[in-house]
Amino acid sequence: MPIDAKTAAHVARLARIRVEEERLPALAEEFSAILGFIEQLNEVDVEGVEPMVSVSPMRLKRRPDVVTDGSMPEKILANAPDAREGFFAVPKVVE
Repeated sequence: MPIDAKTAAHVARLARIRVEEERLPALAEEFSAILGFIEQLNEVDVEGVEPMVSVSPMRLKRRPDVVTDGSMPEKILANAPDAREGFFAVPKVVE
């Protein structure tokens, strides 16, 4: 898909990038090359290939999902500017 200088200028303006007028043809060429590569990727057969998160196969460490109180409420509430009865106290915002 060839990109012309007018389209390259439009993309540069949308990206808030200042491009000098004489650089627009080169930028349009680069955009065309990128889109050409993307078109090549569309031709690759990926049937049956599972998506990957990383190029190296790895499993994330898992831990049991257990709800706790944090085991240190006093330390946590010590950081609060105002704590009452074991909770953070915040000013009223809706009247």
